[in-house]
Amino acid sequence: MKLALRIAVLAVLAAALVALAWWPPLHDRVFGPPTPPGRIVLTGNIEAHESVLSFANVQGTITRLPYDEGRAVAAGQVLARIDDRVYRQQLDIDQAAAQVAARQLQVARGNLSAQEATLASDRADLAQKRGDLRRARGQLAAGAMSRQAADQAATADAQSAAALGRDDALRRVAADNVELAAANLDAARQKVAMDRLNLGYTVLRAPVSGVLAVREAELGELAGPGVAIYTLDDLDHVWVRCYLNEPDLGHVRLGEPAQVRADGAPGHVWNARVSFVSPQAEFTPKTVETRAERVTLVYRLRVDVDNPRHLLLPGMPVEVTLARLPVR
Repeated sequence: MKLALRIAVLAVLAAALVALAWWPPLHDRVFGPPTPPGRIVLTGNIEAHESVLSFANVQGTITRLPYDEGRAVAAGQVLARIDDRVYRQQLDIDQAAAQVAARQLQVARGNLSAQEATLASDRADLAQKRGDLRRARGQLAAGAMSRQAADQAATADAQSAAALGRDDALRRVAADNVELAAANLDAARQKVAMDRLNLGYTVLRAPVSGVLAVREAELGELAGPGVAIYTLDDLDHVWVRCYLNEPDLGHVRLGEPAQVRADGAPGHVWNARVSFVSPQAEFTPKTVETRAERVTLVYRLRVDVDNPRHLLLPGMPVEVTLARLPVR
């Protein structure tokens, strides 16, 4: 009786093995579909660029934090704000200082114009005094003028020349004051520009489109440079981390096109390309399951995937199909 039971059990197991080997739907469900000829099929997981977002160059109390984890956001979308009253006040102060600097430059230019006009008058006066001196010397030589009158003409000439020198020095000072006022105005405007930049930093915006993977702050907390607010996954630039068995290494090329499929989107194929092949072998990670028999050494591959509709998400298991190229 026991022998007959054993024979029956063995017969059932044999029938099951035959069905598993020859009935494709059951075989594919257990072992996966067979690898197409001339292809290499790998499995891996989607990864994405992660950006840890924080406020730059400013600090303050968080006053707005509207989104939770898992929210899809577009590039430029406002993710958080801090109390900006101090930065607005500083902007107002520096704008007023810039207006004062602009007025000082206007006054300095007016002084320079006045000095230039005075200098022109001095030059005309000196020219007249030089003419008077020449005539006085001629009349003195002809005996038509006294020595005292000639000396007075020489004194007037010397005084006019000294006034010209003095006013020319004052013109140079006025010109320097204009340059200094212009520099002060430029510095004041640069300060206003920095204030506006800092005021803009009080608003945290998404640098790229993606999904908020982690929210690391709460309303009312103090935020500042280096204090993480969100972790953003860039879904426009995702890739597959997968591992290639050592015997297949010679059949894969950098830049080779690939196709990516996901269980969650049957029938959909994503275009991809091999962007990295590790130059060093490593032991098969415990978390990696390849379609072929596991081997001791594998090579890590990175396969970049076009993901315009953001259907592929970080951590999603996918299947990568590559052409088995001839060994060079």
